[in-house]
Amino acid sequence: MFDKLPISSETEKILTKSLDEAITVEEANHLMNIKGQDLHPLLATADYLRQKIVGDDVTFINNCNVNFTNICTVRCGFCAFGKDADDPEAYILNDEQILAKAQGAVEKGAHEFCVMGGVLPDADIEYYEHLLHLLKDEYPNVMIHGFSPTMIRDACLVSGIDVAEGFERLSDAGLDTLPGTAAEILTDRSRKIICPEKVSVSEWVDTVRTAHEVGIPASATIMYGHVETLEERVEHIDIIRNLQEETHGFTEFIPMTFMHEYSPIFLEGQTNLGASGTEDLKLYAVSRLMLRDLIPNIQVSWVKMGFRFAQVALTAGTNDLGGTLGGDELSAASGAPDGVEASIETLDNMVRNLGRKLIDRNSKYTEFYPVAQGIEMPSIPSK
Repeated sequence: MFDKLPISSETEKILTKSLDEAITVEEANHLMNIKGQDLHPLLATADYLRQKIVGDDVTFINNCNVNFTNICTVRCGFCAFGKDADDPEAYILNDEQILAKAQGAVEKGAHEFCVMGGVLPDADIEYYEHLLHLLKDEYPNVMIHGFSPTMIRDACLVSGIDVAEGFERLSDAGLDTLPGTAAEILTDRSRKIICPEKVSVSEWVDTVRTAHEVGIPASATIMYGHVETLEERVEHIDIIRNLQEETHGFTEFIPMTFMHEYSPIFLEGQTNLGASGTEDLKLYAVSRLMLRDLIPNIQVSWVKMGFRFAQVALTAGTNDLGGTLGGDELSAASGAPDGVEASIETLDNMVRNLGRKLIDRNSKYTEFYPVAQGIEMPSIPSK
């Protein structure tokens, strides 16, 4: 495959091996550090494996973010969204406001609510059960992708129950899938700098493992381009890989490049923030070579990358474009380059230009809805 390409012998050896088996941590670290002429063979290999494993369909989900509060007691150094309770811009949506946002999304054909917010100081498991019942009672056919491992772990502590019971109750109330948020970067060294108040690496792994054991699948994420090293990026992916080998509970892997311009750590003087474009592409490609079909769906976040660069990333091993994302106030606060809502037509044009096909999916990648050009997705009825 690489006979006529200018490529170093070590990179060629690793890429040739990757055609048949997952690469090791050491091999991944080598690929994360390549430059120059080795880059294109890496991207081509990842794209080849993507096609071999999942084919040429590009999936997405018609969804809406329901950010029910921006009040947060866990004030992370990377987050421009969270507010103190006494901040004049702080809010908590009431039931009527939440349902109004949900209704607007359903009218546009959404079949997932991504329910997310800050970590409220006194939120217990009953509060999250209420939010689930509120939405599920009105829209039983819409899946809920909600909360975070940190939010649920803290709520269980407030309610005096163990995490397994908390997930069981949330599942009964209508939680379909768990976002992979709060993972950020899974090394305690970096977490002490950017999110010291959040769960530790072991706590995050234990919480997500428990969700999987209860029967709640989850996405897995990595947020990179801040204070972590290249080796820590690989270490993070390897932790996700090991947990997936144990539980098989992850539906997708989502690299999220750090948007630093409005972050507290940038405003306080932290330098050398933000990944370069080639670093973004290498992370997508290396993720594909490490995860292969263990986590077959690798998502590019157009809201972080912008539409044009997300299209390029679809040639580096990725096969999913995430959601249409109406109402993503977290990314909006960070300075999303192309806004925080995409039309199906926009996503379809990106994919067709690559000669691939856009497919609408549900939260669990278990149901798929072909998208006809120029035809809006039908609305999902309420009860």
